[in-house]
Amino acid sequence: MIADKSEYIRNWLFRANEDIAVIESLSNINIEFYTSTICFHSQQAVEKFLKAFLIFHDVDFPKTHDLDYLIMECQKFDKYSFEIDLKSLSDFGVSVRYPDDFYVPGVTETKE
Repeated sequence: MIADKSEYIRNWLFRANEDIAVIESLSNINIEFYTSTICFHSQQAVEKFLKAFLIFHDVDFPKTHDLDYLIMECQKFDKYSFEIDLKSLSDFGVSVRYPDDFYVPGVTETKE
């Protein structure tokens, strides 16, 4: 792996882990006040981890927040590790961020 590619992957993983840190912090404060933000950062973390995997495998992908698409691309390399149901996590990449699509997930949905 070339150094630039390695650094690029490291940056994706660093950002994904930042999202995880936000999730952990907000979950420990008062989860019911931050459900939409927790779900947003959950979607973002998964998206970044999947993209890092694809970059490692030299896969070009479009600018997308669609986790189902990214998982299908990842399954081309490792079908069994990516047999996961993310439920509606893709929806949280955009829909909870804008007032015109206002949706606040409940605590149970957030924990899922």
